[in-house]
Amino acid sequence: MNAFMECILEFINYLQIDKKYSENTIKSYESDLKDYEKFMKELLKKDIYHIERKDIKLYLKYLKDQKKSPKSISRRISCIRSFYKFLLIEKMISNNPMASMELPKTKKSLPKVLSVEEVDRLLDISLTDAFSYRNKAMLELMYATGLRVSELVSLKLHDIDLTNETVRTMGKGSKERIIPIGEIAVRYLTIYLKEYRDQLLKKEYTDALFLNNHGKQMTRQGFFKILKKIAKEKEIKTSFSPHTLRHSFATHLLENGADLRSIQELLGHSSISTTGIYTHVSNEELKENYKHHPHGE
Repeated sequence: MNAFMECILEFINYLQIDKKYSENTIKSYESDLKDYEKFMKELLKKDIYHIERKDIKLYLKYLKDQKKSPKSISRRISCIRSFYKFLLIEKMISNNPMASMELPKTKKSLPKVLSVEEVDRLLDISLTDAFSYRNKAMLELMYATGLRVSELVSLKLHDIDLTNETVRTMGKGSKERIIPIGEIAVRYLTIYLKEYRDQLLKKEYTDALFLNNHGKQMTRQGFFKILKKIAKEKEIKTSFSPHTLRHSFATHLLENGADLRSIQELLGHSSISTTGIYTHVSNEELKENYKHHPHGE
C-alpha cells in the first residue's frame, strides 16, 4: 500500500472511531478520496507529500470536465479539506495545499415535496397480504416521523414503543432521537407486527423491524423499488425519492403551524439553518397560490 492510501485509511479510521460517522457518509468520503488519489497518482504522478495548490486546481478542472455538478464538486473539496486538516494535526504532512482555497459557489435548490393529496394517494394502498401491510406500515411511519430512509430500514423491534407511540432512531453522527408517531402509523404498525411480520420470517431470526421477501432486513434499494412501484400504480407524476417523503413531512408540518425549532428536533438537524430551507419551500407555495388572486399575475 502506498503512502497516499495509508493516509486515506488512517483518515477513514478516524471518521469511524473518533467521529462515529455513519456507514454511508464514510463510504462517500472513501470514494471521493480514492478518486482524488487516482487523479494525483495516475495523471499528475504526484504522491501525497508533493501536491501543490495548482494540482488541486487541475483536479477541480478535471471534475468540471467530467460534468460533475457544483454541489458534487463542493462536497469533494470539502472532504479533501477535512482530509488535509487531519493529516496536519497528525503531523503526517507538513503543509496544506488546501489552505485558503475557495469552494465553488453552489446554487441552492429547493427540495421537492409531494402535495398532501399526492401523499394521500401514495399511502392509499390496497391491503391484501403481509407485503402490502408491511409497505403500508413503512410509508405511514416514514411520513409520520420524517425518518431518513437509512434510519427507517435500520429500525429494530425494540426501537418501536407502541404504548407510548414513539420511535427511537440513531441519526447522523450517532445522535439518538425519540420521535412521536401519529395515530394512523401506530395502527398499521400494530397490525403489521401482530399479524403479518412473522409471515415474512424465514429460518433465521432477525430483530429487524421491516423484512424483505427473503426474511432479512429491508434495504434502501428494496424500499426505493417498492416506492417507485406504488407511485407508478397511483399515477403520481412528481419525480421523487424516499427522501421526498421526509421533505414533505417537514413542509406539511410547517404549513400547518409547527415552529422551525420543533421540526429541527424531529428531523435531527444539527443546525436550524438546514431546517430553514423548508420556509423557502412554503414561500414558493405561497407565491404559486397567490397567482390565483385576481391581481396576482
